[in-house]
Amino acid sequence: QRVVLRDPSEDPDDILRANRSREKTFVFDMVFDHRATQEEVYVSTTKSLIEGVISGYNATIFAYGPTGAGKTYTMLGTDCEPGIYILTLDDLFKALEASTKEMDYTVSMSYLEIYNEVIRDLLNPSSGFLDLREDPRGSIQIAGITEVSTTNAQEIMQLLMKGNKQRTQEPTAANKTSSRSHAMLQVTVTQKSQSKVIGEEVRIGKLFMVDLAGSERAAQTQNQGKRMKEGAHINRSLLALGNCINALSEKGGSRAQFVNFRDSKLTRLLKDSLGGNSRTVMIAHISPASTSFEESRMTLIYAYRAKNIKTQV
Repeated sequence: QRVVLRDPSEDPDDILRANRSREKTFVFDMVFDHRATQEEVYVSTTKSLIEGVISGYNATIFAYGPTGAGKTYTMLGTDCEPGIYILTLDDLFKALEASTKEMDYTVSMSYLEIYNEVIRDLLNPSSGFLDLREDPRGSIQIAGITEVSTTNAQEIMQLLMKGNKQRTQEPTAANKTSSRSHAMLQVTVTQKSQSKVIGEEVRIGKLFMVDLAGSERAAQTQNQGKRMKEGAHINRSLLALGNCINALSEKGGSRAQFVNFRDSKLTRLLKDSLGGNSRTVMIAHISPASTSFEESRMTLIYAYRAKNIKTQV
């Protein structure tokens, strides 16, 4: 469960730092090395959330980290090694099939990206930029997003692969197919009992799976012009997310903390899943390369902070 980080640029003979520890240790719920399979990561991070979604709680999974550290691979995977999206939905459908005797289920999903602070529908890219609206119950809706209902994980895999091709990817110095946007898969499970009772209860569980854009510094990717602007937007939304995480992890401390969800579209969409009725998992990705030491350190600190958030489910 421990990650030990060493600074590669430190001189072992540096007399001033002789007594100072050269390594930083971070403790997490689970740490995987390069030998971990998709299945292992899925079982120990996400599998336990499915039960909750079926019983009407929300769940959120983040993939966070610098570009090229494998976020999209963890979430989407490849054809022969499917990622968390597919494994989760597979299990979700299996669990629903096993318990459909007295309940009627509908599962709908939408797949969108947030690029330069505008929202695009990845399943129907021709619909242009979409707006965020708040409905009377106070939950955030996206006006005009395509919702697909299906009971088959294979169909969803094809939809996701198609959607991912629509995603804004640009080569940067750090990575050939760097995702320049946050992609979010939103699955809604609605269930009501088959017996027609007046005033019957309807349970709605939402599952958000978010593949964030790379959190690296601009200097690292040698970005200029348009790439630089995108990077600024990415960092702005990640900073807003970081601020929300900071405020939430200090909540219940000495001062009453105001959590600013409205700073970016990403945090506004995730308002429920960060501070509300939700179980949230953050999968932080780091690269072992010595050149990305700074990035790894920032990622670990960010994820370590997120660990301190307590939500009331």
